[in-house]
This record gives sequence, structure tokens and C-alpha cells, in this order.
Amino acid sequence: MGLMLREKAEYLATFRWLEVFLVETLARWVPATPEMEVKVLMGRHIWDAAQHADALGKRTFELRAPLHYTVVPLAPYLQLMRELASIEDTPGRIQAIYDVILPGFASRYREYLGNSDSLLDEPSFRVIEGILSDYVRMKKEKEELCRELTATLVFDPVRAHEWSRKESAINQMVVHGSGSTLALGVSA
Repeated sequence: MGLMLREKAEYLATFRWLEVFLVETLARWVPATPEMEVKVLMGRHIWDAAQHADALGKRTFELRAPLHYTVVPLAPYLQLMRELASIEDTPGRIQAIYDVILPGFASRYREYLGNSDSLLDEPSFRVIEGILSDYVRMKKEKEELCRELTATLVFDPVRAHEWSRKESAINQMVVHGSGSTLALGVSA
């Protein structure tokens, strides 16, 4: 059984929040990151995340929610994202984005696809599959950069593993029955 229209809009609105969070976090980090190569990588990925947020925002409108409808995730997930956004060292920032946040987002996108009907929700599938494809490319670009910078950046795999464990331990992040989808009377 697939998700109701309102639930689809709430999921996609929360995914949009995640992508906007990614844009804003990377944009804050670029000026404070000393390594030019890392600045360039993050700058390119700001654009990718902005495109994702735009596509998700347009899709929420197609699901009878407001254009660029955005829903903040539940408190535990929000708190973790804020914690990760407060990281100050370059290796930690790289690990937070590429080893924790993007894989966590990808897992949640795949979960959504697994709970939806590809025929009835094909436009959402197309948007999300495009995002997942971009994530694969973004991760590959990060790995190429890290090979170049192995002499200057020291990564802490234990810290990244702990962050990943925290992220995956949060089962639910979407607020259901939220905001304007209910006001619009969106249902199945």
C-alpha cells in the first residue's frame, strides 16, 4: 500500500528541508575552509543541493501543497543536523557531509521509494532517482579530492562512524499532519 497524497507531500517537503540545510551548511563552510580544493568541491555541491531543493519544492506543489513547501524534520533529526553543521575542522566537515549526511539522506530517499508506488508516484521517483545519482557522483568527487589531499588532511574514522550510528538510529524524521497540507485539505 502506498502513501497518501498528504504523506507524500510531507516526506518531499522534509526532503526539501534536508537539501536546503545542505545548501546553507556548505555555504557557511566555504568561506571558513582554508583548502581551496575543498572550497571548490563544496561550491559545486551547493549548486547540486540547490537544484535538488528546487525540484522537490516543485514536486510538492504538484502534490497539492504550496510551491516549495518545506517541513522541518522531527527534533532528534534536527538536533543531529545542527550538531553536524557546527563542526569546524575541514576533515570533520568532509566526513560529516560525504560519509554521514549524504549516505543518511540517500537511505531515507530509498526508504521513501520502497514505501511508494513507482507507477502512481513516478514524478517523485524521477526527482529522487536523479538526486541519488547526483549523490553517487558527489561521493566520487569527494573520494578523488581526498586522494589528492591525503598528506594534508587527517580523517577520524571513529568519529564518522559514531555520527553515522547516530544518524541511522533515528527511525522517523517526518512530521505527519503538518502545516499547510492539512489546511489545503490534501488527502488520498
